[in-house]
Amino acid sequence: MARDLGTAQRFYGAVVGWSYRRTRLGEAFSVAELDRVPVAGIGALAADLAVPVAWTPYFAVDDADAAADRVRERTGTIAVGPVSFASGGRAALVSDPQGAVFGIWEGAVSADWRVGRGQAPAWLELRTRDAFDAAIFYGAVLEWATGRSGCCEVSYEEDRVVLRQGGEPVARLDGGPVERAARDPHARPRWHVHFRVPHLRRAVEEAVALGGRTVSDVTSDATERWVALRDPDGALFTLTAPLGGPAAGGGHAR
Repeated sequence: MARDLGTAQRFYGAVVGWSYRRTRLGEAFSVAELDRVPVAGIGALAADLAVPVAWTPYFAVDDADAAADRVRERTGTIAVGPVSFASGGRAALVSDPQGAVFGIWEGAVSADWRVGRGQAPAWLELRTRDAFDAAIFYGAVLEWATGRSGCCEVSYEEDRVVLRQGGEPVARLDGGPVERAARDPHARPRWHVHFRVPHLRRAVEEAVALGGRTVSDVTSDATERWVALRDPDGALFTLTAPLGGPAAGGGHAR
């Protein structure tokens, strides 16, 4: 959700190399592509819907209405929908009991496109108070670990829940104290999206030059380096790059 489509397109086009195509949803919405592969959607609807500018993950479900009922039954909140789209499919914008916002989508999903693979976002991360409780909620609502063909596997590792598809990690549910939530929106329960870039330093420099800012130090593990940023409208996201690429540098917590 963005306030101005053109501004968002210019920012993410420069930072992560996306191009864009219009959809049948109207002039306020576009699909971002990388090497002609769809990566994300940007809709200039934040002001109209009175919602914060933010990246929101959408999870595929077989039946959006049934999934929305499961959200309500487990004390989640339905913000919008489910609604039908002229292009096909039904969607709803919802939140879990801790207030983390996500979407559900009933409709066509390409079999060879998903988080963690190819040009798609590299990783989804839920920052919440209790990862185990969150796993119970999402497992029931989204039917994780049901044994269905193509479904996900869930494991509990070092106070976090890891979601895998086909053995590859696609999401992580991190639990822990969120006492700073009242004064720091970055600490509130929320879903966080990680986008891949080939060169972290170059991407961060582009982001800062276009009005974005870093909100964390650069962090690394054995294979990757990443840093959290806000775009010019305030939406939080993370850039991640292979460890062999140039360092970002200059990223300090704010």
